[in-house]
Amino acid sequence: MNPVLETAERNEPFGNLEPEAIDKTWRDERGLKGWLSVTTHQAIGKRYIVTAFMFLLLGGLEALLMRLQLSSPENTFLGPGRYNQLFTVHGTTMMFLFAVPVMEGMGVYFVPLMLGTRNVAFPRLNAFGYWMYLAGGLLFYGAALTNTAPDAGWFAYPPLSGPQYSPGKGVDVWAQMITFTEISALCVAVELIATILRMRAPGMSLNRMPLFCWGMLVQSFMVLFAMPAVMVASTVMLLNDRTIGTHFVNPAEGGDPLLYQHIFWFFGHPEVYIIFIPALGMVSAIMEGSTRRGVFGYPAVVLSLVANAFVAFGLWVHHMFATGLPQIGEAYFTAASMMIAITSGVIIFCWIATLWTGRIHLTAALHFVFGFIVIFVLGGMTGVMLASVPLNLQAHDSYFVVGHFHYVLIGGALFPLFGAFHYWFPKFTGRMIDERLGKIAFWILFFGFNLTFFPMHIVGLNGMTRRIYTYPEIVGWQNMNLLATAGAFTILLGGIVFIANVLTSRKSGAPAGNDPWEAGTLEWATSSPPANYNFVHLPFINSRYPLWAGKADRGFVTGMRSDRREVLVTSVLDAEPHHRYVLPGSTIWPFVTAAGLSVGLVGSIFAFSGYFVASALGMIGVIGWFWPREPLEMKP
Repeated sequence: MNPVLETAERNEPFGNLEPEAIDKTWRDERGLKGWLSVTTHQAIGKRYIVTAFMFLLLGGLEALLMRLQLSSPENTFLGPGRYNQLFTVHGTTMMFLFAVPVMEGMGVYFVPLMLGTRNVAFPRLNAFGYWMYLAGGLLFYGAALTNTAPDAGWFAYPPLSGPQYSPGKGVDVWAQMITFTEISALCVAVELIATILRMRAPGMSLNRMPLFCWGMLVQSFMVLFAMPAVMVASTVMLLNDRTIGTHFVNPAEGGDPLLYQHIFWFFGHPEVYIIFIPALGMVSAIMEGSTRRGVFGYPAVVLSLVANAFVAFGLWVHHMFATGLPQIGEAYFTAASMMIAITSGVIIFCWIATLWTGRIHLTAALHFVFGFIVIFVLGGMTGVMLASVPLNLQAHDSYFVVGHFHYVLIGGALFPLFGAFHYWFPKFTGRMIDERLGKIAFWILFFGFNLTFFPMHIVGLNGMTRRIYTYPEIVGWQNMNLLATAGAFTILLGGIVFIANVLTSRKSGAPAGNDPWEAGTLEWATSSPPANYNFVHLPFINSRYPLWAGKADRGFVTGMRSDRREVLVTSVLDAEPHHRYVLPGSTIWPFVTAAGLSVGLVGSIFAFSGYFVASALGMIGVIGWFWPREPLEMKP
């Protein structure tokens, strides 16, 4: 198929023709069956985002309860058992049920729009991944609500997480929940890699791809290598040791608890960058829309994203400096831990140059970007400090590490995410978000964040260790802990302002139009919110920022059928048209498959035969999923 160039006016979809025929082809069924069967990327992406934000609220409430307990010495608000459950559920929620899924949801929603295609490469796999994620979250919180919450920490170190010290089914639920969420993450990774490499708009060579798409591509490859490791650690080792009597991590039978730590942190540290790298892409997109220019040093930013991913897999042992490693190993991982600051620093300097040379529009989204840069740089500085073995040995398992960890993760993920939500809110809803309330929410959150987590560095250096539920007055930690608790409630206030702004703007915000920021990438070439098919005619581009290009460099593809869900497959490097491909329509079978697997995997917590049930029920769903259907009727 040869793309045909046609001129298109700005702020109109590429090929803005009558969409009745294609709208009928891509329309979803109504009712409950239609809701369970939907496979369009916008619907699945929004489900990931909304579900993840619900888990964020739950995790935030758990953090508030912990801060209330620690606000004064010898507090009896929570007992030690309940506190252990709370910090385990809080950490697990934020890492496995919020941070990674919400980034994946943003990728599922925006990557096809930015690439100029109509859906992800495997839409049914996309739906299946969401249902597995939801099932894992429901399993985890169902156990928590029935007093079966795990209490061994979000990384579940043995032997503390073994049957001797953690009886009951709480840790088993935690380990199996990891299986659910990582299956979901792997599904998203596969479909995004295939979409980015083979479904870009004609003319969108790799060096013209939006930086957010680069971030999601790098993250997806990281998921493929990192996620199987945590599934091995949690399910093959820990869960089997607890349920069927294997001895992977039981030292009395020749197992090794440190092996578990190595495998877990081989996932655990890349996990930080699995969360952080998409955030770098979001910040780059906000920079471009807020400065009306492309990010300075595009090749350097792309290479730094890739280098971040490679280096991130080579520094997991800095979490284990206190375990007694050979000095040559400590030296290597110290060097790697410091080296990753270079690649992240290159990106930050490119952003500063972008701001310096652009026309800055100080939007609420850009406020969150500035807050992110400040917070993440501070968190990176304490990270470099912890890379030093002598200081690490002093600060290990103290609240200094807790403060550093939250500066990196909240500063490196939540602030960019809130900025992206303000920036892309018009695309989600078709309405503008209230900029004044957005800026108020930013300042409350920025102040509350620093008030919460900066005192943790001080109290950690003064000897307060993590995982303690109370402390005597004589140690003098109460003032810093009271400040941190006040900061946590300040964050709650900022979150309330943000939610109120979203709800009111969604209902009564000013109409946004297709491209309110006058940005340059393809998601702004569609209607707001976009139709199920994104583009009536697929775009053809000749520049990195097609909406800023002249009319001669903008056009659309002809020859695509409107009576079936056709997409265009293009070459990997230069996005040259290769062939048309028909995507499958909506179906309930991904939901049925996920439900069957979920029943069996939950049953496996209580009996190994649950895995056979999962295989049988899952196979029924897969047979229905891939059962051949009648071919689409050929129309003239």
